[in-house]
Amino acid sequence: MNTLEIKHLSKSFPGFQLDNISLTLPSGCVMGLVGENGAGKSTTIKLILEMLRRDGGTVTILGKDSVQLVKEDIGVVMDEVGIPLCLNTRQVGKVMAGSYQNWDQARYEALLQKLSLPDKKPFKDFSRGMKMKLGIAIALSHNAKLLILDEATSGLDPVVRDEVVEMFREFTMDESHAILISSHIVSDLEKLCDYIAFLHQGKLLLCEEKDRLLEEYGLVLCTPEQLMELDADTVKGTKKSPYGIEALVLRENVPAGWKVSPVSIEDLFIFMVKEAK
Repeated sequence: MNTLEIKHLSKSFPGFQLDNISLTLPSGCVMGLVGENGAGKSTTIKLILEMLRRDGGTVTILGKDSVQLVKEDIGVVMDEVGIPLCLNTRQVGKVMAGSYQNWDQARYEALLQKLSLPDKKPFKDFSRGMKMKLGIAIALSHNAKLLILDEATSGLDPVVRDEVVEMFREFTMDESHAILISSHIVSDLEKLCDYIAFLHQGKLLLCEEKDRLLEEYGLVLCTPEQLMELDADTVKGTKKSPYGIEALVLRENVPAGWKVSPVSIEDLFIFMVKEAK
């Protein structure tokens, strides 16, 4: 079963268009949305959540065509966590218990302790990292089946980020669960995600299984003359380095004898964006 299906999703603003986006997130998997600022990541998430009205396309979540029909099953963390500034974490728990039928207070309290969140300090005095941690604790405390996370690891220090990534990984050990997550921290997505979707200027450059991408693409370091020996369909992007030209290539098309180095998801995205420009 697919937890999330997006088909031909479109939205126009003055100076920007999200153009015909189609994605499929299978149950039990994590999909990362990667893109520079203004690429359309947050717009896509807001359209999924019906925070914006779409111009075209369809969104199906857990088999339903409206987020309102499955809102109990969705845990959301946006870039700005919408908690009243005067509330502390204890008070937030009481509010959420009245908002979600499946609220798990014991789980919430355990997450507050695990994430080192105070129980008496008001939300207005939280750092950005603390606010994001509270949003994550809430999202994981009402037995959601789908997490939708917009920059949820932003503002967290590396140690806490690693803990949070592990929590998300544990969440998807249940094969009925899935996560859609956007982040500027591509290293987090590379550790966590099964699928990667690259957005650039409102267009979907690609959406593919992470492991397949890492198997399919590689990097070669060569001279301009050596680059000319490679078929045009093999080279997917280039950039100059102090040691020559670094080229993103399709591994299967590279002639025998060439040294092909592994590529990271971050490098792959940078090359593809430069090529798209």
